[in-house]
Amino acid sequence: MLELLRTRRSVRQYRDKEIEPELIELLKEAAVRSPTSRNFRPWRFLFVTNKAILETLSRAKPSGSSFLKNAALGVVICADETESDVWIEDCSIAAIILQFTGQGLGLGSCWIQIRKRMHDDTLTAEAYVKDVLGLPAQMRVESIVAFGYPAEAKPPIPKSELEYQKILDTG
Repeated sequence: MLELLRTRRSVRQYRDKEIEPELIELLKEAAVRSPTSRNFRPWRFLFVTNKAILETLSRAKPSGSSFLKNAALGVVICADETESDVWIEDCSIAAIILQFTGQGLGLGSCWIQIRKRMHDDTLTAEAYVKDVLGLPAQMRVESIVAFGYPAEAKPPIPKSELEYQKILDTG
């Protein structure tokens, strides 16, 4: 696990290659195995491989989402907010579980923040995504994770650059 942490980087450039169905099934299993508060499991996952939908979703925000159009897969992570008061935390846990699973399968990934971001001056990114996907009102969209075979290589962040000063020692 520590090696996955060391080597995982945000990948925004992908090769033009589909992800094998068996790998997508493993990602689905990882998603629904994600831990949740009190095991309420409020999350929902939409696995999008349709290029036209990925292209449309890539315009969810003015910046920070355009690379989704070149991904082989986008996983929209949302939750029924009526099922848990900590749906945001549960979705965040699921997102990182998905990213680490993808990393272990040889895929690159990048998180796209949707919640509390704007599509344009009048519409939130969340409302835009909900409209594109036809999601019901009680469904909240937290993020999208883009996946694909990496077309870029990024070295791990050197240990000397880690911010150990942010660890507060109580003695």
